[in-house]
Amino acid sequence: MANRLSKIYTRTGDSGTTGLGDGSRVTKFDLRVQAMGEVDELNAVLGMLLIEELHADVREQLEAIQHDLFDMGGELSMPGHTFMQAGRVAILEQVLDGWNAELSPLKEFILPGGSRASAVCHLARTVCRRAERVLHALHAQSPVTAVNLQYLNRLSDLLFVLCRTLNRHAGVPDVLWNNQHKL
Repeated sequence: MANRLSKIYTRTGDSGTTGLGDGSRVTKFDLRVQAMGEVDELNAVLGMLLIEELHADVREQLEAIQHDLFDMGGELSMPGHTFMQAGRVAILEQVLDGWNAELSPLKEFILPGGSRASAVCHLARTVCRRAERVLHALHAQSPVTAVNLQYLNRLSDLLFVLCRTLNRHAGVPDVLWNNQHKL
């Protein structure tokens, strides 16, 4: 990183605008800024998940995903620049397929919960879906790379499978939805 932040506040955002990595300024409610915020929030939730006790392979994948999300944020901050590589989507698919192969077939809907790690992972999954929706809204207004759209879509699927995997690792059953449940 060529320029280190030595002063955290600049006061340049006090008027409701923020600077992008390419030097342009946009409103703080611009879809690009919203997409950057959603990706950042997803990364933060994954950071919460990483403080849980996790198998080494899960930890390794989540740490790589955090770096990917940081790259995605960089792309969003600098329109026209590409950091994310298509191969990262293929890797998510391979990991997802591997984890899913170890699970019993799903016959019921599941609710967020089970183990604490799985519950945090469900939160990450829902934030990922929101980030994906905002990224698609941005794409309709100002095209983003297909890789970013594909990545978030696969990542939400991977996180769903990871929720189940984390419960399995913890020896805790998934929480099955009971459509007959009444108060």
